[in-house]
Amino acid sequence: MLIRKAKISDVEDIHKLINHYATEGKMLARARTTLYEGIREFSVVEMNNLVVAAGSLHVLWSDLAEIRALAVVPEYLRQGLGKALVETFLKEAKQLDLPRVFALTYKPEFFVKCGFHLTDKESLPQKVWKECVNCPQFPNCEESAVILELK
Repeated sequence: MLIRKAKISDVEDIHKLINHYATEGKMLARARTTLYEGIREFSVVEMNNLVVAAGSLHVLWSDLAEIRALAVVPEYLRQGLGKALVETFLKEAKQLDLPRVFALTYKPEFFVKCGFHLTDKESLPQKVWKECVNCPQFPNCEESAVILELK
């Protein structure tokens, strides 16, 4: 297993993975343009030259980052790949001296196992919601907010 920063050549695999879960209603879809624009935020897990998991760490402000678009190829679930990516993002957040990391998720239990705790979405700063207003689920979002204090 190799965890590395994503490359432009990974965009199609990341797009396919994220949108597979989006069609099942398990995560939000991402456009290719969004993935290309944000490629530097993404990391992937590679096994046998295949991208089998992906996700991103998006910095929102001096004190807050979000784990976004975390997904694992179905055949590779429950092998610790998602957790390994979360640990990678938390290490990256610590290196950036960020005190808090959160996620909006349909799978809060996964993040709780990674050390996060549930929080009210309304307790997050307004800047978190800038992308939410363009989401088809807004304002009736069923995602849960989880947060981890690093300091």
